[in-house]
Amino acid sequence: MDIDLSGRTALVSGSTKGIGRAIAAGLGQAGAAVVVNGREAAGAETAARELSGEVSGGDFRGVGADLGTAEGADRMFAEVPEVDILVNNLGIFGPQPVLEVDDDEWRRYFEVNVLSGIRLTRHYITGMTDRGWGRVQFIASDSAIVTPGEMVHYGMTKTALLAVSRGHAKAVAGTGVTVNTVVAGPTHTGGVEEFVAELVGDDLPWDEAQRRFMAEYRPNSLLQRLIEPEEIANMVVYLSSAAASATTGGALRVDGGYVDSILP
Repeated sequence: MDIDLSGRTALVSGSTKGIGRAIAAGLGQAGAAVVVNGREAAGAETAARELSGEVSGGDFRGVGADLGTAEGADRMFAEVPEVDILVNNLGIFGPQPVLEVDDDEWRRYFEVNVLSGIRLTRHYITGMTDRGWGRVQFIASDSAIVTPGEMVHYGMTKTALLAVSRGHAKAVAGTGVTVNTVVAGPTHTGGVEEFVAELVGDDLPWDEAQRRFMAEYRPNSLLQRLIEPEEIANMVVYLSSAAASATTGGALRVDGGYVDSILP
């Protein structure tokens, strides 16, 4: 499929590494001008420079802002007043027994994983509806549907994104703006490598550690391997295009068949 996002501006929150970086690269390859975001300006600018070197003709700009805070969101709005494509990717995760998660940690996960996307969407979606075109996506997880016992606080935030996304899609019905959630399955990132090491031990070669993690902690996966970030990005790029004009209010799975369901 030939996807051309030339003339569109995209913002991907939390995009200096991992899935967010792959999404930024994919949107840039399709012709969009991409705002790369990280908490610190130096990290965001470095990632943007690296992506510009990797993607021929790519247009990447780094903006540092801690989008888990209202102040950080305001900084982003001042730097980037309008976008055509918003990908709410920012998220944190980590294993912790649910009875040991205190109030502050519950709030921190909600602020970063949920409220950051709400703030950005509330600001940018108005301009999209005024222009009659826009794409908003929330990056959720299989944990939204299959709550992981080792990180309930994380799963809670991803479940919340399903409702947030559907509700915003209803709010912009008939405007030419689409809002969707991408349900990503277990994905191979640096953070996940560290997570796997915590669960199965850090003394194993990566291939064996991945095999044990999938067998013991994610046995439902039909791929029986971790998904590569670029595979998530492919879905995001499609949903950002004109070809996806009739897809809104949905939760689209790129989970390797992990969620045991025949419905999306």
